[in-house]
Amino acid sequence: MLIVLLCQLLLFLCLLLTVGPGPSPVLFRYLWQSSFLWGYLISPIAGGTLVDYYGGKVVMGWGVALWSLATFLTPFAAETSLWALMAMRALLGIAEGVALPCMNNMIARWFPPTERARAVGIAMAGFQLGCAIGLTLSPILMSQGGIFGPFVIFGLSGFLWVLVWLSAISSSPDRSSQISKCELEYILKKKQQSFPVENKPKTTRIIPPFRRLLSKMPTWALIVANSMHSWGFFVILSWMPIYFNSIYHVDLKRAAWFSAVPWSVMAVMGYFGGMWSDTLIRSGMTITLTRKIMQSIGFMGPGIALIGLTTAKSPTIASAWLTLAVALKAFSHSGFLVNFQEIAPQYSGVLHGISNTAGTLAAIMGTVGAGFFVELVGSFQGFLLLTSALYFLSALFYIFFSTGEKVNYD
Repeated sequence: MLIVLLCQLLLFLCLLLTVGPGPSPVLFRYLWQSSFLWGYLISPIAGGTLVDYYGGKVVMGWGVALWSLATFLTPFAAETSLWALMAMRALLGIAEGVALPCMNNMIARWFPPTERARAVGIAMAGFQLGCAIGLTLSPILMSQGGIFGPFVIFGLSGFLWVLVWLSAISSSPDRSSQISKCELEYILKKKQQSFPVENKPKTTRIIPPFRRLLSKMPTWALIVANSMHSWGFFVILSWMPIYFNSIYHVDLKRAAWFSAVPWSVMAVMGYFGGMWSDTLIRSGMTITLTRKIMQSIGFMGPGIALIGLTTAKSPTIASAWLTLAVALKAFSHSGFLVNFQEIAPQYSGVLHGISNTAGTLAAIMGTVGAGFFVELVGSFQGFLLLTSALYFLSALFYIFFSTGEKVNYD
């Protein structure tokens, strides 16, 4: 991970030396597009380690509180200086870096293997609906309440969520005061039929076996899958409104709408993929084969759809291709995203953190690289074709090296 940080530092220094003094548009774009991801690069491993040790309730509560604070303070920071704005964006990334490791850890503790894909689908649906709502409401809130509007509303909503979370959630079912005895027995029985997952936070060895984790090819299958997932996700989230504006001359408010629709469809398809995945496992298909099927759909589908997007002649057809790409991408939630819990239930948080850090590096390369690619080549379609090729290669890597069986990391 130190190598990742050094590579990013060298890239940043090279940009500084290339553009020289002054607020270069290239440097500004790099700082703005990647400041969130720089923060997101830092926290997943530490957050995953903490959640494996302390449980998801406390770590997630602190994470949401911090990113709500960063959201609330963002417009105030923007009026202060560029560096204050970048600091708030980085703090937002640091706080959000604990979210997915917390989700994976808590799902591993709360759900038996035949229900986990649906649980992940529901959890990720909230994530995608949040993107859709944010992309749709932000221009409206800004037009009515100025730049402060969406940041203040979303920030205060996050603080309210924390209060509900801390009062209603437990890190594991055996520590919940709201679960019935019958449901607790059902969860424990189903989990014991597959492999045991430690339901209580660890009391010894807070430092995970990083060398052992990175010595296994199933770990690298997850790292590669998460990297490609993040690359595609942040490229679409960051650049599609600009793509529709520059290619089809759609105004940015309408372009945000075109970009928001796919996330709503992704939420629905993610749950459908999870339900189908769990059904296949209950019907006798191995977990390994099920995960490979879901991941193949989740990567090869978007790869084909992005090729179609480059041929679209109208914004409506382009939006249809983009919606198909994002919808099929949701099947990967029932592939690699559930797979952390299966190969390393006792280290699912930190393993997800490691892969998230690698994914964040890929996201930085993708979001910043898209801008440089377009400036150098003069074609955004070319970058979409490159992303499509990476989807196919990542799918093949996952097919060859992933497994649904528990891996011995001790």
